[in-house]
Amino acid sequence: MGIIDHVTVNVRDYQRSKAFYDRTLAPLGIKLVAEFGTVGGYGRGDKPELWIGGGKTTFQTVEQLRIITPMHIALIALSRADVDAFYKAALEAGATDHGAPGLREMYHPGYYGAFVLDPDGHNLEAVHHSAG
Repeated sequence: MGIIDHVTVNVRDYQRSKAFYDRTLAPLGIKLVAEFGTVGGYGRGDKPELWIGGGKTTFQTVEQLRIITPMHIALIALSRADVDAFYKAALEAGATDHGAPGLREMYHPGYYGAFVLDPDGHNLEAVHHSAG
């Protein structure tokens, strides 16, 4: 069992980011499953695990939102083909290439991933772990 229940990422333009994440995450079987104004939650099934939010939340100050610090988010792909499809969809949705699909055996044998930067500079990765 994992240790993270959910993560929220700040975005500058919710509608732009929502369109980007809708297209980019679809090949991974991840979709928007909850939405409250300018906050949307993505997941497989009914549980949102990755949230994007435009605007201040209850635990933030206006000053904290002036600078969005890019994060690295790695999402589980169910196959190498899904990693490839994620990468293609992300680039078509306007992502910046940050590492084409391929083996990253420096992490471990069978680590197959692809990296893109979203519209706010967040480093989004799709990864599939296999024995080879």
